[in-house]
Amino acid sequence: MSKALHLDVPAGVPWIDFTREFDAPVAALFAAHTDADLVRRWLGPHGYEMEVPLWDCVQGGAYRYVHRDPKGHEYAFRGTFHTVRQDELVVQTFEFEGMPDQVALEFLGFEDLGDNRSRLTGRSLGRTVEGRDEMVAGGMESGMTDGYVKLDALLAERR
Repeated sequence: MSKALHLDVPAGVPWIDFTREFDAPVAALFAAHTDADLVRRWLGPHGYEMEVPLWDCVQGGAYRYVHRDPKGHEYAFRGTFHTVRQDELVVQTFEFEGMPDQVALEFLGFEDLGDNRSRLTGRSLGRTVEGRDEMVAGGMESGMTDGYVKLDALLAERR
């Protein structure tokens, strides 16, 4: 059974570390993070729709997506893929367009745990502690938790 999201938000530094295990092979977890059609189905809070007008998940590629909440409010995000190493690592920038100049550098690691299980580990390194704290206060943890619950369902559906 998949475990809960573990989020570490240390005081006084501009990064967030997170870990989450999944009942799926590492290849399926990696694909769910790198294939735009799959990402669109799980990323973001429950009840939000997602549009992906740009997704080029290769080294040097870019992305942009827009979440739309049930009231029609839009939240857009964009970034650049720096490293994409199959079933192992994605390094990308991440920017919420509603918080300009608070670009984060994100590291997503994919680990095969055997027995068709995998672990996602990540670090999001922001420009400032204040910017990182604003992201956390803006509902980041609940959005991540909701998204990973949807990802569990997507991974189970694809088995």
